[in-house]
Amino acid sequence: MNQALRAAMVDAGETAESLAEQVGVDPKTVARWVAPGRVPHPRHRAAAAAALGRDIEDIWPDVLKRREPSWLRPWVETELQATALRSFQVAVIPGLLQTPEYASAVLSSGLLAPDEVAGYVETRMRRQSSVLERRKPPLLVAVIDEFALRRGAADIMHPQLDHLVRLAQRPNILLHVLPLDAGLHPGQAGPFVIATTEDGDVAYLDDQAAGRLTNDTAALWSTWDTLRSVALPRRQTIDFLEARSWLT
Repeated sequence: MNQALRAAMVDAGETAESLAEQVGVDPKTVARWVAPGRVPHPRHRAAAAAALGRDIEDIWPDVLKRREPSWLRPWVETELQATALRSFQVAVIPGLLQTPEYASAVLSSGLLAPDEVAGYVETRMRRQSSVLERRKPPLLVAVIDEFALRRGAADIMHPQLDHLVRLAQRPNILLHVLPLDAGLHPGQAGPFVIATTEDGDVAYLDDQAAGRLTNDTAALWSTWDTLRSVALPRRQTIDFLEARSWLT
């Protein structure tokens, strides 16, 4: 039995029926979460924890064990402290903006074994929630090369692009597509993210082997300014994502 979930429901005055209504599932499903301790889908865990006024880690601690590589953990901690994140991606949708299905497809294309992918997807979704759903989320500005939007099966990309459109409605999330007709640009040297924190700017650079952090961000800021200048404005980006004429 999931005693933590049961106690949280009692404290919040929730029954299986009332919690199910808030989460959007059948009451029998909530009962199964409590009795044999079945673990809900990530989005249902987040909704249930919010309804109960608890952190996900308090109710389902075992599923949130850290699965990210050790070299990534300093960046994960930096994301949590950032007041602003400026991300450029040339080949994939930024991790903080991915749907579970898209993340699974991306991770499955690498060296991970099939039974490892689900754990990494769970970790990525948890990172999204920790950064974007916190009480004071950071400003997130993302420039995404059009190439990234064209790569992927239609049944995965349509929901992913719908997700980007929804996120783009948030006041703290600014999306900008870098169109193919912008030509060659300095961002082709590779993706990066610049985090603004109370202690200054920190950048994350990724490559085939691992990622690394650096405080030497001057050149990246110059590249960022160039990328923003040739990317589509916010409203045009949303229109572009909604039209998606390249997908059938």
